[in-house]
Amino acid sequence: MVRKTLGLAMGLLMLTGSAGAALAGPDGVWELDSRDTRLQLALCGDGTQLCGALVWLSDADYNKQYQPYLNAPVTNGLKAAGSNRWKGQMKLFGQNITGTITQRSETQMTLQACAFLVVCKSYEMFRYTP
Repeated sequence: MVRKTLGLAMGLLMLTGSAGAALAGPDGVWELDSRDTRLQLALCGDGTQLCGALVWLSDADYNKQYQPYLNAPVTNGLKAAGSNRWKGQMKLFGQNITGTITQRSETQMTLQACAFLVVCKSYEMFRYTP
């Protein structure tokens, strides 16, 4: 459960600083590189914060155990931490996570997240287009 939680959380947020180049915003649906999770992300608050919700799980993962988390907020306002980078608290599958999402390009993000302050992982996310 913790591994899946971190996997999803990492997919959510893309990390590392890009050199401040203007990118298309983070608004949209982002899919983890594992292709089993999608998050809807958007700028919120004063326009510099990042909010998101878990909007899709693959058929293999879409079961009664995880259904309560679908369409639930994953974050309600990660704070800007540089150009194309957001940092803060998230909640995924009932687990509290601290993470950073960095938008690397118009189609790629990196999520680095830690649960329990010691279990950390990095995930790539890609803009999903049906």
